[in-house]
Amino acid sequence: MELKLAEMHRQVGDLTLDERGIAVRGVLIRHLVLPNGLAGTEKVAQFLKSISPNMAVNVMDQYYPSYQAWKYPELSRRINHREYSQALSAMQDLRLFVE
Repeated sequence: MELKLAEMHRQVGDLTLDERGIAVRGVLIRHLVLPNGLAGTEKVAQFLKSISPNMAVNVMDQYYPSYQAWKYPELSRRINHREYSQALSAMQDLRLFVE
């Protein structure tokens, strides 16, 4: 997966927007924050920074445990404010797009 992301970025570069703010070309990463650090956000941030310090990242906080998530205690709850803030801090040197 890492090689594929690096190759995608090599081919199209950083995200570029037109005058209306609409994406025209480039890579936009969407990262879903999971409870208990399960998404590996800090490692993801380090990897993305190694590809480009101007990588566009949408840090998503909408994880919702459903179906049989209750079987896995580490995934059985939504993320809290602290976890989301930590994820934003980890990605702070990148180009953040926050919903």
